[in-house]
Amino acid sequence: MKIAVLKETRSGETRVAATPETVKKYISLGASVAVQSGAGDQARFPDEDYSASGASISPSAADAAQGADVILKVLAPSSEELRVFGRGVKLIAILSAYNDPDSVESYARLGVDAMAMELMPRITRAQSMDVLSSQSNLAGYKAVIDAAAYYGRALPMMMTAAGTIAPAKAFIMGAGVAGLQAIATARRLGAVVSATDVRFAAKEQVESLGATFVTVDEEAMKEAETEGGYAKEMSEDFQKRQAEFVAGHIAKQDIVITTALIPGRPAPKLVTEEMVRAMKPGSVIVDLAVETGGNVALSRPGEAIETGGVTILGFKNVPGRLAADASSLYARNIYNFIAAFFDKERKSFDADPDDAIIKAVTLTRGGTVVHEAFAAKETEPALESEPEAETAPADTTDAEDED
Repeated sequence: MKIAVLKETRSGETRVAATPETVKKYISLGASVAVQSGAGDQARFPDEDYSASGASISPSAADAAQGADVILKVLAPSSEELRVFGRGVKLIAILSAYNDPDSVESYARLGVDAMAMELMPRITRAQSMDVLSSQSNLAGYKAVIDAAAYYGRALPMMMTAAGTIAPAKAFIMGAGVAGLQAIATARRLGAVVSATDVRFAAKEQVESLGATFVTVDEEAMKEAETEGGYAKEMSEDFQKRQAEFVAGHIAKQDIVITTALIPGRPAPKLVTEEMVRAMKPGSVIVDLAVETGGNVALSRPGEAIETGGVTILGFKNVPGRLAADASSLYARNIYNFIAAFFDKERKSFDADPDDAIIKAVTLTRGGTVVHEAFAAKETEPALESEPEAETAPADTTDAEDED
């Protein structure tokens, strides 16, 4: 079985889908690996390291993909990249299908078996394959580091002969993977941390990290929680009181980090323009959801802006700002996925279509859209053959960056 690792072509993407470490593991399974030249450069993995691990280095995407059974990428391929994919090849990447449903039909037309790693189910045996968790973990950490860099003051309390410096106050909105890591990091740096979440079940996790869980009415949240720990829709009265409470709380904070995302939908607005303007000059807001609409009213994708003395950070691809570690974790996620279904005797990736994991991540198979979220849409029959490009331009970019 041949595995091809392609260079990312989308603007701002610094990660790579395999590292020298995972290349060595693939080869030990019995697979061969071709890495496009320069694929790991931005993550500080040079071609020489891949060669030393047993991979062959291909001068172009077309050369790497030639005869490949599996193609690994970080983000969805552009239309130009798809031209070098052979029929029946398995594509494994973060495909962001909900944001670009038309791409699913393209995979089917071209006969590409597309597997979206962001759709990995939240079950025990898939934890080591969960790319959203591994990347969100780094995003939460980096959000605090970025906030500290722009804050312009010290985060911990400092007692000196000249007087005492009060600790910074940090408020984390959303206690998922990114939020919990942000809490832990801000606490390690010495800030006084508070957090909120729509799930009351998050209260224990927040407090276990030394932060304060804030809400306007704990009893109302308990009553609105399902047995599975999910939150029911809250009453209009609660939502109004909670919004007023959060507005007052934000006004007292030095750092606010928002992390709320809804798969397949725009990010919810958590911080209004009025809330931003109520914060003290010198305060910093980090919007980790800026690429899907943003949690903060004034944030701009890819920009750090200042309004009324408040800095709002809307950096894109935050995990990619830690390219080496983000690539290492992502590459291990993919390796764990492939290894779990690898037949060592046949030396092939045998993805059982009835397996819960495979069923959850597979968008297309054999020229057909098979994922239940997209299968209702009619697709054109798979082409008998697709013209191949002699080479794929190394600098191909797409107008829209994916998450």
